[in-house]
Amino acid sequence: MKDVMILTGAGQIGMAIARRMGYGMKIVVGDKNLKNVQAIVKIMNDAGFDAVPVEMDLSSRESIMNLIAEAQKYGEISMLVNAAGVSPSQAPIEAILKVDLYGTAVLLEEVGKVIKKGGVGVTISSQSGWRMPALTAEEDELLATTPAEELLHLPLLQAENIRDTLHAYQMAKRCNEKRVMAEAVKWGKRGARINAIAPGIIVTPLAIDEFNGPRGDFYKNMFANCPAGRPGTADEVANVAELLMSDKGAFITGSTFLIDSGATASYFYGPLAPEK
Repeated sequence: MKDVMILTGAGQIGMAIARRMGYGMKIVVGDKNLKNVQAIVKIMNDAGFDAVPVEMDLSSRESIMNLIAEAQKYGEISMLVNAAGVSPSQAPIEAILKVDLYGTAVLLEEVGKVIKKGGVGVTISSQSGWRMPALTAEEDELLATTPAEELLHLPLLQAENIRDTLHAYQMAKRCNEKRVMAEAVKWGKRGARINAIAPGIIVTPLAIDEFNGPRGDFYKNMFANCPAGRPGTADEVANVAELLMSDKGAFITGSTFLIDSGATASYFYGPLAPEK
């Protein structure tokens, strides 16, 4: 039996983190697209890792529970890397809320019930959650603590209150970060930690979809006018994950780390600020 890492989302960011942290472990990789997950697993196994593919749908509690059960066949779950999700150009409002918001809440909740003592998790949020105007304290608490099965019934998440897919995505990512805070309290009772990383524009296939989508010019302008003047790489996200998931991050839990080349700073106080 080995310590087990669950990786959801067979993409560049998740794989970069898994390659940084998953040596010597069994890595159970879940993704809705079986071909994608098989390709990622092959790359990892050809590099000496021990990974297995599992077809899973983050929008389904049953699928999430099946993934956890599959992981437990190999040993105790000691790491979670949740990098699954859909972007505003890839899915309608309902799917974004079901996958990015509800699915992430279920995953953090259920892994938190079985995570090994000393275990750690990271979930990938987004800079988008930082652009949305502040919610009320009551709304934040509802996003943080409402039982996962009731989340999608909250008034603030109903169709009449969600403007478009970008707003749905921002709300999902705000919820992710609030859930991490609340779950950190529960994970702490098991001697485990959970944090979030909110990347800016990272060059991945998903980002390239965005560059070529309806908001492509917006995104290209964003990285051109942020302090770093460029998009990021998956390995730079993994640098932060390595800190959070290693012993060097032992005092860090319930936090979200913004890694966006200063784009959010520029949005509020620089050339990316919207016209008033």
